[in-house]
Amino acid sequence: MVLLDMLVVLCGQTVGTLLGRYYYNSGGNSKWMATLTISGGSPLLAILLLLTPRDPAGEPRPAAAKMVPIYLGLGTLIGFDNLMYSYALQYLPVSTFALVAATQLAFNSVTSRLINAQRFTALIANSVVVLTFSAALLGVGSSSDGTSAADLPRGKYTLGFILTLSASAVFALILSLIEVTFEKAIRGRTLRWVLRVQMCTNFVAATVAVCGLLASGEWRMIPGEMAAFEDGRARYVATLVGTAVSWQAMSVATLRLITRVSSLFANVTGTVSLPLVPVFAVVLFGDRMTGIKAVAMLMAVWGFLSYVYQHYLDGRRAAAMGGQGGAAECCVCKARTGGEAALPA
Repeated sequence: MVLLDMLVVLCGQTVGTLLGRYYYNSGGNSKWMATLTISGGSPLLAILLLLTPRDPAGEPRPAAAKMVPIYLGLGTLIGFDNLMYSYALQYLPVSTFALVAATQLAFNSVTSRLINAQRFTALIANSVVVLTFSAALLGVGSSSDGTSAADLPRGKYTLGFILTLSASAVFALILSLIEVTFEKAIRGRTLRWVLRVQMCTNFVAATVAVCGLLASGEWRMIPGEMAAFEDGRARYVATLVGTAVSWQAMSVATLRLITRVSSLFANVTGTVSLPLVPVFAVVLFGDRMTGIKAVAMLMAVWGFLSYVYQHYLDGRRAAAMGGQGGAAECCVCKARTGGEAALPA
């Protein structure tokens, strides 16, 4: 089930990012509409919630008075984080956006250490440093990207870079807060709780997007935007629906990885899609794969492999101690043992 969740995260994040860029490339221009598609598919989760088995009789049920403020706080954070990503995706080539967004792993390493007491080793530190330098390399080399100077107003590339970094930091914080919510507040990790948290927080985030859409007046542009969309009204609607479904699938799978392993592991899984998005962007959107981008992508892959190698070492150590009758714990699974019941599929 962990492998299945990883596959859904990879596919959902890749497709969602590419469709988001396709929306802008084909004539879409509403940042609030793009923001709404990231969380607007949350009502679909109600169908899955109705189809899943009810929680066992002994499953903890935290009071609504405790959960409502959590849903409101996390949902508001998610809403504004989605908005920053929407602006950034318009101002950056999708390949550059994907590589800079990889810094969320570096930020998540810090938040996991401070909030979730995540073990921080030399290899994980190496992963953080390499990914940070990978993003910095893109920022320094922005002038070599043909789309930055020719196609964007002055300063938009820099603004997109800053927004992507900020959104990555907030996203890392959100993942760590969700992990601590399941551990301290919910104390249950069933599929129904995953769907509840995802549906409620994203409903709040979608409400933030709708309020922004109405307050900004962008809702008046939607009929004209739909009519002028490059491939017609049907393709416009299909793009928005496909984007919404992709992000919801990715988000649910991410929450399942958080509850099964950790927020850091879920973030690392999302980073695996890093090499995929730029490659598809070059093929689909004609983004330039410059030498600086190629080096930055290789550095990002190096950072990811460094993290993976750390877990390989943890697995070997756990197997060795298990063979000696010791109680070993993997650094990401620390707090997941201790008599917890296995998660249902």
